[in-house]
Amino acid sequence: MSSTLAEKIISEHVGREVKPGEIVVTGVDVTALQDGTGPLAILQLEELGMVQAHKPEKTILFIDHAAPSPRKELSNAHMSLRDFAAKTGAVLSEINEGVCHQRLVESYASPGDILIGADSHTCTSGALAAFSTGMGSTDVGIGIATGKTWLKVPETLRVEITGTFARGVYAKDLILHLIGEIGADGATYMALEFTGPGAKAMTMSERFTLSNMAVEAGAKTGLFASDEATRAWLDEHGREEDFRELEADPNAEYTRTVQIDSGSLDPTVSAPHTVDNTMTAAAAAGTRVHQVFIGTCTNGRIEDLRIAADILRGRQRNPGTRLIVTPASRTVYMQAASEGLLADFAAAGALVTGPGCGACVGVHGGILGDGEVCMATQNRNFQGRLGNAEAFIWLGSPATAAATALAGEIVDPREYLR
Repeated sequence: MSSTLAEKIISEHVGREVKPGEIVVTGVDVTALQDGTGPLAILQLEELGMVQAHKPEKTILFIDHAAPSPRKELSNAHMSLRDFAAKTGAVLSEINEGVCHQRLVESYASPGDILIGADSHTCTSGALAAFSTGMGSTDVGIGIATGKTWLKVPETLRVEITGTFARGVYAKDLILHLIGEIGADGATYMALEFTGPGAKAMTMSERFTLSNMAVEAGAKTGLFASDEATRAWLDEHGREEDFRELEADPNAEYTRTVQIDSGSLDPTVSAPHTVDNTMTAAAAAGTRVHQVFIGTCTNGRIEDLRIAADILRGRQRNPGTRLIVTPASRTVYMQAASEGLLADFAAAGALVTGPGCGACVGVHGGILGDGEVCMATQNRNFQGRLGNAEAFIWLGSPATAAATALAGEIVDPREYLR
């Protein structure tokens, strides 16, 4: 039987061919918790008398959503993760290390892995050809303790990408366009498999952006085949031995195919309060913005920071618009510092924070006031995100965000390109 990439990875783990809709129990290679969802998983394991890690070296506990802690309640949550790591030998990723999804692709996820995490954007690692998916805290806790989990084998929606991006258009614009086309529930419990010459030509940073936001269309995971770009990424992070070629079979059956010509796209934004509420940046131009947030697991990589810095360098943010920049990991932070990007941001009037989730989840550092508007490079603009249900969040690329910071209102970023 010919298999999609998702079917192939799951089949390898269960030792037989699987088909969509089938419920399987499978081994897992990597498990992850973060400080928002992890304490509940640990509490459940304590109640079950299962304070253990089947693969401690591949069990990663991330302190990233509130890093450093702004409140004693969150500090206590951090203590539970540190204590569990000490008892079980699990890996602890501390407050200065960065966002779990960026850290996973830098150091832990590999082609062919099954990776489960108690965070919906765990699907980011699918760009490395890993079946990487978010699950509930209890499910991930059991996966940590036993090394196994259950899955329903997903159907696969193929996204066939052709063309090359026009100047000022990026992967974030493509994924927002796709979600706007198929809807927030257009791929519910499916695997998105990104294929075609346009996908093949993408950098790993661009692939991570697409895989990260697969869940915003309801998908279980977002997958790319592994290739030389994958090998180069792993080699860059000291893990070339983890590389293997992995792709779908030529005659694999897909539930649906969506075709996108990336060369036809314009800078795209999502308007409050849903990700699929999309339009071009030009159509939204003139919308007053009080805060711009550049970073997160979606667009906080070095390539994203370079794009933003190129627009901001030698210019000043609008005096009525705050600008926050948060690198996704310590590795990215150090590289940005060595390239002078952090100085560029500071000179433009930005606040540069330590690596982590930053303002995204709305528990500290960047919470909006009533009626305020933010342009963010994150993956969600739900009502109440960024800490205030009376505020409004727009989503866009790093270029759109940087240009908006300069203008004080949403603009087409191509107006500010050098």
